[in-house]
Amino acid sequence: MLKQTILRSSRAVLSSSRTAAQRPSLAAQFSPAHTTPLRAGLLPSIRRYSDQPESAAKKEGEGPTSQVEAKDAGKDAKKDVESPSAPSGVEAELKKKLESKEREAIDWKDKYLRSVADFRNLQDRTQRDMKAARDFAIQKLAKDLVDSVDNLERALTMGQEMVQATKDSNENKDLTNFYDGVKMTETNMLQTLSKHGLERFDPMGDKFNPTEHEATFMTLMPDKEDNTVFNVMQKGFKLNGRLLRAAKVGVVKAQ
Repeated sequence: MLKQTILRSSRAVLSSSRTAAQRPSLAAQFSPAHTTPLRAGLLPSIRRYSDQPESAAKKEGEGPTSQVEAKDAGKDAKKDVESPSAPSGVEAELKKKLESKEREAIDWKDKYLRSVADFRNLQDRTQRDMKAARDFAIQKLAKDLVDSVDNLERALTMGQEMVQATKDSNENKDLTNFYDGVKMTETNMLQTLSKHGLERFDPMGDKFNPTEHEATFMTLMPDKEDNTVFNVMQKGFKLNGRLLRAAKVGVVKAQ
């Protein structure tokens, strides 16, 4: 037993010494100088096998990115394609707004011109009404004065006949003075009325005018022209060019 134990221990010592002697050679084998050929021989295979997974990994990693980039590129292309149409739509909308504003401006201009025309017509109408009010303000008074003028004319007609009848008598002087006084009164009254636009007209010998004459009778007269005034029973009057009273006349009738 003792011998076996000693043999075992000696064998262990020998094996340990052998392993210690073999360690430097193993270290030298695995040094950089000795490993270089091995690495050189192994690198191509390693690279060959390593490139394929890396490229696959790159493709796998770049796949979604490339898809996103492709989508972005497609969107950009669509935008580039749609970009000409987008300004055209905005331009069309702006044109519509411009046309509506132009129509609105035309409508306002038309309303303005119509308002100006209406205002001017109102001014003209107001001026005419004011002028008519001034010119014909004495219309009622003039109608009442016309009768007085007619009475003076009748008095003068009768006075003239009496003056002619008593021409050779002593009373003729006083009658003549009276006649002259009434004649002056009539003349003065007609002048005053004429200043205010009231004028008397005598249509004796004129053509019959239904707007100014009132025919009271008609008579056949071969020596007179047809439709001519040959007798004036009552003279007419005008107030500022407007007929105030028509003249009552006798007209020649055609054969």
